[in-house]
Amino acid sequence: MGAITPSGNDVDALWDSVVTGRSAIGRLEGEQFADLAVRIGGQVRDFDAEAILPRSLARRLSPVQHWAIAAADQALTQAGIARPDTGVKTGAGAQTDDAAPDSLPWDRSRVAVIAATGSGPVDAMQNATRSLLDGGPRSVPLTLAIHGAPDSAAALLSQRYDFRGPGQGVSATCASGAIALGEAMRRIRHGYADAVLVVGMEDCLNAVNLASNANMRALAAGFEDDPTSASRPFDSARSGFVMSQGAGAILLESEAGAAARGTTALAELAGFGAASDAHHPTNPHPDGRGAASAMGEALADAGLGPEDIGHINAHATGTPAGDAAELKAFDAALGTTAHAIPISATKSSTGHLLGASGVIEAMIAVRTMMEQTLPPTLNLETCEFDGWRIVAGQARNIGRDGFDDAPIDTVLSTSFGFGGHNGAIILRRPR
Repeated sequence: MGAITPSGNDVDALWDSVVTGRSAIGRLEGEQFADLAVRIGGQVRDFDAEAILPRSLARRLSPVQHWAIAAADQALTQAGIARPDTGVKTGAGAQTDDAAPDSLPWDRSRVAVIAATGSGPVDAMQNATRSLLDGGPRSVPLTLAIHGAPDSAAALLSQRYDFRGPGQGVSATCASGAIALGEAMRRIRHGYADAVLVVGMEDCLNAVNLASNANMRALAAGFEDDPTSASRPFDSARSGFVMSQGAGAILLESEAGAAARGTTALAELAGFGAASDAHHPTNPHPDGRGAASAMGEALADAGLGPEDIGHINAHATGTPAGDAAELKAFDAALGTTAHAIPISATKSSTGHLLGASGVIEAMIAVRTMMEQTLPPTLNLETCEFDGWRIVAGQARNIGRDGFDDAPIDTVLSTSFGFGGHNGAIILRRPR
C-alpha cells in the first residue's frame, strides 16, 4: 500500500493521523481562493515531485499524477518489487539484495494498472484554457493531449514499471476507488491478470471545483476560522463535506501468487458490489436503495452474512442527506445486526478525497484489522441518529481500554457518489 494525503505522505503517517484523531483540514491560502465562499480543504504538503521524477517530466505532469506515482512506488516497495529508479528491493518484508529492474515475479503481460479518479488532472485543462484565451491556439501545451485525460496516470504507471497488461481509467465520481478495487479483484479472480496495481487519485482544490460544489451547497461552509471542526459526519450540525486532495495505491495479487513468491498478505479483498441509485444527479436515494444493493452484493460475493462484519468504515461525508441515506442502507442491507457493528467515519479526519477515497479508506480498513484499533469519528458532538455504535471521541482498542468486542476480522467499506454511483468492498484478515 502507498499514500500521499493531507494526513501524511505514507500509509504509516496517514494511519497515525487518523487513529490519533488529528484533522488534516486547514484554511486555503492564495489569491485563487480569496473570493470563494468556501476556503478550507485538505492539502498535500511537503511533497517534492523531483525526488521521484526527472525534472523535465515532473514539470509536464500535474500534481495529482506526481502523487499517484509516489503512492504506487511506495506500494511496490512494500510488496518487495524492484522499483525503476534504483532496481533495489526495499521495505518491510523485502529482500535487501540488489535486483535487476526487470526482476518481476509475474509475466509482465499479466500485470494490469487501473487509475481511479473522479476528475483526473483538472488543472491541466484549466491552465490550457487560460493559455488559449490569453495567448491563442499556439500557446496551448501539446502535452495536454497526452497527460490531460483522467486515465493518463494508468499509462504513466504502465510505462514506469513496464507493466504490459491492460491499463485503464475508472471514473465513477466518489465511488471510483472502491469500484476500481472491485474490478481489479474480478480481473484476478477470473484469470485475466496475476496482479493489478490500483491507484486512486484526486485534486479538485482549485477555484473552479470549489466554487461549483459550494454553489450546490454541497460543501461545509463558514469554518474558515476553525477548519478542523468542519467535517462532521452524523452530527446534527453537519452541513456538507470538506474537499481534500491526494492519492493512494494498492497492489492486488492472487492468494496463490503471493504464496508462491513467499510474501505475506496484508489483507484479503473478499467481496465487492456496485449499483446505481438511478434517482438524481446529486442527491442519494432517500432510502439508500443503490447503496444497500451494493452492500448486499458485496456480502454475497464474499460468502458472508451481516453477522460476519466486524466493523464498518462508512462513506459518511457529512452531508445531511447522504449520512441519513447511508444509515438507511445499512438497515436495509444488514438488518438489525447493523446496529451492533462499530462504525467509523474517517473523512472527519482526512476530508473527502473524492475518487481516491475508496482506496484511502481501504488502506485504513486494512490497518484497522492489523492493529485491532477502531479509528474515531471526529466532531461528533450531538449525533442525530439514535441506536448506532458510531466510534466517537477517540480510537477504541479491541481487548483494551474496556472495549471488549470480538476481534475485527472483516471490514465493510462503502463509497457513494454524485449521480447515484455506489460501491462497497469487504476486506478480511488473511486466513
